[in-house]
Amino acid sequence: MMFKGIHHVSAMTSKAAQNYDFYTRVLGMRLIKKTVNQDDTSVYHLFYGDEKGNPGTELTFFEIPNLAPNREGVSSISALSLRVPSDDSLQYWVERFDELQVSHGEIMERAGRKALEFRDFESQRFFLVSDEHNEGVKAGTPWKKGPIPLEHAIVGLGPVQLTVRKPQPTIRVLTEIMGFRASGQFSSHLENQPDILVFETGEGGSGAEVHVEERTDLPVQRLGRGGVHHVAFRVDDEEELYEWINKVNESRFQNSGFVDRFYFKSLYFREPNGILFELATDGPGFDTDEHIDHLGESLALPPFLEPQRAEIEARLKPLDTSLDQ
Repeated sequence: MMFKGIHHVSAMTSKAAQNYDFYTRVLGMRLIKKTVNQDDTSVYHLFYGDEKGNPGTELTFFEIPNLAPNREGVSSISALSLRVPSDDSLQYWVERFDELQVSHGEIMERAGRKALEFRDFESQRFFLVSDEHNEGVKAGTPWKKGPIPLEHAIVGLGPVQLTVRKPQPTIRVLTEIMGFRASGQFSSHLENQPDILVFETGEGGSGAEVHVEERTDLPVQRLGRGGVHHVAFRVDDEEELYEWINKVNESRFQNSGFVDRFYFKSLYFREPNGILFELATDGPGFDTDEHIDHLGESLALPPFLEPQRAEIEARLKPLDTSLDQ
């Protein structure tokens, strides 16, 4: 068994409307599903992705109004990456970020690729990474109706960075249980800090990498707005997911067991440093209950929540997502 790459990442926001504006109008991603947190239906769960919401392109947010800011630290997913087609694309984004007053750094090299660090409106940390010399997991298809020229548009998720105080327990889970392989290391660009270690799965490349950063100088993360809740890895189908459930159980990790999210099936567990991992199937997909041309335009609820629609809608603050789809 081997994961096909990163499936999705889920983060925290306190303002769904501003989140929608930033990720669709500034970053040019498509809202592929407007739904609710299935574990707390009083709050939105927004999914962004490529043209079709393909696995490996999905960036999601739980909205919790009045949530305190994230305190960065260890035992965390400390940075996410978004893939763009070329090195030239990064210069396009520098100019766009300058124009729109988005906080960003300078173009740099990171894990053998050109990259550009930036922060969203809630100070969530991202890197745009160039696919120019990337090999491995195929990128997605950019959103044709978005505001970004297709030759520079975001085409999927790149490497996920984990920051931990003691890396070896995390590394053992990645390599001995989850089947990742060590594939390199690179400078952290911080003085007196060890190199960041690179692990990959499946076909490898930007869409299948986890970076492990060791930090002994930071407190434990306090998750808040601008922080990342979990990372999910791609499992081919439900049959394989059950094989992973058996393997995780045999490894004696407490876990969620099988969870039906309707758009995909999942398993959740925490690795030894407390970071939440999800294993998620590639299907059925986000066009299961909406036509591909109208993804994200209205509130979508899985069948097991549909009987509660009136009650759920009454608790949600209206969020108009129909204009740009």
